[in-house]
Amino acid sequence: MDGDRGRWRQCFLSGVVFAVCMAGTTLPTPLYGLFQEKFGFSELQVTVVYAVYAFGVMAVLLLAGNASDIVGRRPVLLTGLALAAASAVCFLCATGLGWLYAGRLLSGLSAGLFTGAATAYVIELAPPGGTSRATSRATFVATAANMGGLGCGPLLAGVLAQYAPWPLHLPFATHLVLVAGSTAVLLRLPETVRERQALRTVRPQRPALPASVRQVFVPAATASFVGFALFGVFTSVSPAFLVQSLGVHNRAVSGLIVALAFFASTAGQLAVGRIGVARSLPLGCASLLAGLLLLAGALYWNLLPLVVLSALVGGSGQGLAFRGALSAVAGASPADRRAAVISMLFVVAYAGISVPVIGVGVLAGPLGLEGAGMVFLACMTVLVSTAAVYLLRRPAHLRRTPGS
Repeated sequence: MDGDRGRWRQCFLSGVVFAVCMAGTTLPTPLYGLFQEKFGFSELQVTVVYAVYAFGVMAVLLLAGNASDIVGRRPVLLTGLALAAASAVCFLCATGLGWLYAGRLLSGLSAGLFTGAATAYVIELAPPGGTSRATSRATFVATAANMGGLGCGPLLAGVLAQYAPWPLHLPFATHLVLVAGSTAVLLRLPETVRERQALRTVRPQRPALPASVRQVFVPAATASFVGFALFGVFTSVSPAFLVQSLGVHNRAVSGLIVALAFFASTAGQLAVGRIGVARSLPLGCASLLAGLLLLAGALYWNLLPLVVLSALVGGSGQGLAFRGALSAVAGASPADRRAAVISMLFVVAYAGISVPVIGVGVLAGPLGLEGAGMVFLACMTVLVSTAAVYLLRRPAHLRRTPGS
């Protein structure tokens, strides 16, 4: 029992390290307006600064997504923490737009290293040979650390920027302290990869999509794309919308609204175990559709309660859809191609964070922020509706597991 208790303590501590790293990736969210005032850049440049993060994540997933399987979890996670610290330093030293680009890119590289390695590490540190309940508990720790950390970032930055001095410096200084503490914790945790190899043996992974997976992958990837795109808009342009259209100048409120979307996603992912994969994916699409419509209503009528509801409903839909998509794609993939297929799903998902957000920034000039948001919502509504109809008409494909 004491051994199990010690392993669970290690599992939870690794989850805290995971959460600290992910919090840094969303920390700038309620601060973009302040940076915009300080450096005088456009709404398009705000969205590009945000999207650079996703390009960093995708680069790591494509080039070094399997690194922790080869060199070990701790070296990869320590590298991720070093990149997170470097990102915070860039924001602390920022004297122009170039520093923000560098900070977001480093943050994306950090998150790319953590996404797979930390998830595996948290689960591997749990007591071995446990029941399905223990496995589910470890998976919950990883999920809560990931999405909960993403939610805590804007909340922490918003509160500090609103109620403490040095709003453009204190949030990043605080994150540096948290990263230093996380490094100390990680150095005391054990390595879980037994047979490690040299770094030079790491080879880029090429995402692959076997023919047998395509009927599952296309609607699953579409739902993932829309869910991450909704998050992208919330975390990049919603603070500006709250200020310009709703007159909400309290950065703690802006950070809280963004955080609610991530916390709702965590709840949605947890609900998949009870709802089941076959139902969670179409239900997630329906919730995403409802969240998009609520956000459209918020843009049209300028109502703050609809923004909050869209964060809760859309966030839960993203959680349902993405975990359902991940389970369906993993289950349908041949065992020897599963990692490559899952990497492909993550690449599509992170493309959802970047490409539509830049599109909103491009359209914000001629159409205004609200008009650009309406175009984005219309496009995402078409995509998620198509995926939902496909899933409702052909649900059997979600249960196919060739070669698994």
